Order: sequence, then structure tokens, then C-alpha cells
Amino acid sequence: MSDSTPETPEADQPKTPTTPEEITRKLEDFIKNTLGGQVLFTRVDGPGARREQESGEKSGEEPQEDNEEAFEFHYKPADIKAHLDRFVIRQDEAKKVLATAVCDHYHHAQMLREDRESDSTGPRLEFSKQNVIIIGPTGVGKTYLVKHIADLIGVPFVKADATKFSETGYVGADVDDLVRDLVAKANGDIDLAEHGIIYLDEIDKLSSGPEKLGRDVSGRGVQTTLLKLMEETEVPLYAPNDIRSQMQMMFDTRKGRTGREVVNTRNILFIVSGAFSGLDKIIEKRTNRKSIGFVSAGDSKSTAAEHLFREARTKDFIDYGFEAEFIGRLPVRVVCDPLSADDMFQIMKNSEGSLIRQYEREFAAYGVKAVFEDDALREIASRAEDEKTGARGLVTVWERVLRDFKFEMPSLGLPELRIDGALVKNPEQVLAQCRTQAATFAVELGVAHADEIKGFAERFQRDHGFTLDFDASAIAAIAARAQREGAHVDVMCEKLFKDYPFGLKLVTRSTGETSFALSADAIANPDKFVSDLVVSACRQQPPPASNIIDITPDSTAHES
Repeated sequence: MSDSTPETPEADQPKTPTTPEEITRKLEDFIKNTLGGQVLFTRVDGPGARREQESGEKSGEEPQEDNEEAFEFHYKPADIKAHLDRFVIRQDEAKKVLATAVCDHYHHAQMLREDRESDSTGPRLEFSKQNVIIIGPTGVGKTYLVKHIADLIGVPFVKADATKFSETGYVGADVDDLVRDLVAKANGDIDLAEHGIIYLDEIDKLSSGPEKLGRDVSGRGVQTTLLKLMEETEVPLYAPNDIRSQMQMMFDTRKGRTGREVVNTRNILFIVSGAFSGLDKIIEKRTNRKSIGFVSAGDSKSTAAEHLFREARTKDFIDYGFEAEFIGRLPVRVVCDPLSADDMFQIMKNSEGSLIRQYEREFAAYGVKAVFEDDALREIASRAEDEKTGARGLVTVWERVLRDFKFEMPSLGLPELRIDGALVKNPEQVLAQCRTQAATFAVELGVAHADEIKGFAERFQRDHGFTLDFDASAIAAIAARAQREGAHVDVMCEKLFKDYPFGLKLVTRSTGETSFALSADAIANPDKFVSDLVVSACRQQPPPASNIIDITPDSTAHES
């Protein structure tokens, strides 16, 4: 008898992964099960991934050169401003400055590429990047401007909050991740990513004024690390401190992918923005002019600050807490105007991205046509101005006014909701009128469709042997529901009572009843109605005779 351990059948042995995809899947499962995290490996993040997908390269083959056409820019400043006018109301000066800066930047980048590709032996072209800083209160369209510029010219766009970054990347995010995000937005196309736009909001939160004590991990240090990105540097495509990025590099290398592993930031346009609360005080002190002295008495406090912001100098930003090297790399400065009530009215009335279009779609999803009157828009605009949050205040005010209407209108069955000044000023009263109108409308619909519903009841009785007796409220409810869901009354009846034949048979078997009265409650929840009928019928049915045990004294039944 042999003492050797019996061999494990081949089918029982764990399968060794043989392809990078299998290894990736195994690693993902391992990290998810042991570390509680999730790791995603995408084929587009690594260099050469897009080329492999498009050309069908096999693993191990030498990658071919990237033959994609270089990024082309052919817009004029007026073209960009005209596009922005469709979405952003006012801010004309900001649109002009931004459009000009963007055109200058991309035309220079195009000239540099053509100069490098030429055989000229003369001096090479050079240019200073025109990175942009935007100053303006919240909700005036700063992000909207940059986003729509990127959409128009077709470059990847990355937006981030400046406060989430730290100098080292160990506490908070690494600023180099912004460049890697551009590559991801460009689906792995490094050439396209190198012409993208990086937008940093809340940049004023990075200031390190004298009042800030202790170790600064998110202000001065981040300014320093941003310096290299805003001029020209090469960012590693794989983050050295990120295990997922390093694993991606390992698999790309194993698949035979070689190519560029860095992203050059020379042609990436950086745009930063912030509200810069308190900067106006610094400018006022430098100019030795009080706000009340150099703006008219009728101007608001925000308008006075706007005038001061237009006189901002580099020294003012340095006094605010920015490094001279950092603010010097943002030569183009744009001031966005605060929004008045009339501006907000124009945003709702004329902007292609108007919030009104969103509300119209939301009501239309329930078959309700929402009609917005100008007097309602002006009342909302006036209230939103008092919120002091710019265009974001429109959402706050509208949600407060329409909250109950959005909840009840889908169930009332009314085909139209007219939103006017009276509704905005007294929404509770108008909603009560809608409820009354809905009840009247349902009765009128019921009268109009009563014959169709009775015709369905006759067919139901003929086909299944059961009589459905709809009262007036049930007829009105069926007609209103068909109107609300955009269906024909016959189709709605078939939908509501498709399961009734089987359920009513159980009721008839127990009680013998074949006629059933239906009210509006049965229409609101037909399944519950027939289920309750079945349960009630079963409770009324006496137990079978075979289950009754005779325990009288005269019983002669005995157990053996």
C-alpha cells in the first residue's frame, strides 16, 4: 500500500491566469475582498492604448507611430463670444477677454508646432502663456464660460476645486492628477490632452496671508507645485504614489505597449477663478479711495467692489496672500459683473441653458404642459437677487415655489399648469384651485368617456362572466388616468383589469358572487382591490366537512 498522497485531479486544480486581462481581474477581486476597495483598470489610460484599440495591434508587437491629425484651431474671438452669448447673459467684457486669450493661446501653440515640423534653421519661435484668472462673486457664470469654450473648440476640459490639493499629494490630491485627468478625458489621446483646458475654482482659498498660522498644506505649497504646471513641464503618465497607476503601467508593459509616458503642459491652458472676498479692501487701501467716493450714490456695495476689482494690480494679489511667481503666471485678468434682477430675468428668458427649460421637461414627463409667464419670471428674479448667490439663487427660489406642484400635479391629471405672478406670490391658494379644477376636469372626462368604459364592462361580462359595476367616481378616475398617461380608455381598462378574471373566479368559487361594484379606490390600486376581495371571500368560506371531528358522547369511533 503506497503512502504517497493521491494526485489532485486536474479539474480541481486552480487555473493559473495566463493573460493580462485575467491577471487584472484576479487583482481587482483580491483588492476588493481584502482591502475593501475597488480598482479599475482601463485600457485607455496607458500610452498607446488608443492606438492599439484602433489599429488592432496584437500583444507583443511593436507599436506603430501615432498618425492622428494634430489638433487644429480655426476660431476667431468673435466666433467664441457669439457662442458664449447663447448660454451666458451679460459678462460682455469677460467674454471678450476670454475669447481673445483663448484664440491667442491656441494660435501660438499651432504656430509653434508648425515651426518645429519645418526644416527652418532660423531661431525658434517662443511665446509666453496667457493663463487666465477670473474674479467674480458666486453664481455669475465663471465655470459656465470656460466649460462652453472647451465644448466649442473640442478640447478636453477638467474642472477641480483648488482646496482639495496639497503640496505632496499624500494629504489631499496631487496637482499632477489634473494633467492625468485630461488624458482620461481625451480617451488616452496624449496629443489632444496636451491642448486641453484645466480650470481651478476657489483659487482664492489658496492664499496664505499673515493671519494664517501653522503649517500650510493646502495653500502656499500648492501654489508652488502649480508653478511648474502652468509654464512647461512633463508630468509622468503613471502616478508614482498610486498603486493603481503603477499596476496599469505593469500591464501596459507586459502587453508590449511602449511610447510616450509623459504629458507636456506647454500648450495646456490654465484658468483659475475665485470670489476674492476682501481683495477690494486691499485695493481701496492702496488707492486711498473709499467706495462711496468714486462710485455714484445709487450704486450697490457689490457694484462698488466690482469697480475696485477692475483696478487690481499684482501687488494687491501678493498682499492678499499669493506668491509673486504664482500670480505672475496669470497675466490675463477677467472681472465678472454681479447679476442684477434684470440679468436673472434674461437668463431665464433667453439663455439656451435656462432653468425654465428644465422645469418644462420635468412637468412634461407627467403629461403636464408648464407655461411660464413673464410676471412670474420677474418676481422670481427679484427674490433670487436677494439670495446673493447669483444665478444659483434661481434654483433655490423656484424649488421653494414649485415644490408642492411638482409633487401633486402628476396625480391631478390636469393637462396644463400656468405659472404666473399670482402662483409665485400665493402658491398654496393656486394649488387648492388646481385640486378643485382637477376634480371638475375628471368628472367632465368621465362623462365624455362613460360609454367607452361601459362598453368595456359589457365585453368583460361576455368574455369572463363577471359584471363590473363602475360608479361615477370610478369612471372619472379611469378617464383621468388615461388622460394623464396618454393612453386610450380601452387600453387603460385592459391594463388595469388584466388580472381580474383569475382573482374573481376565486371569489365566485367561495361566495357565488358574480357582480362587483368598483369605486375610485379600485382604480387607484386595482391589484390591492381584487386581492382584498379574495382574502375576504376565503375568510367567509366554512371549513371542509372532512376536517370536522365528531366528539359527541354517542360517537362510536375508537382507535384500535
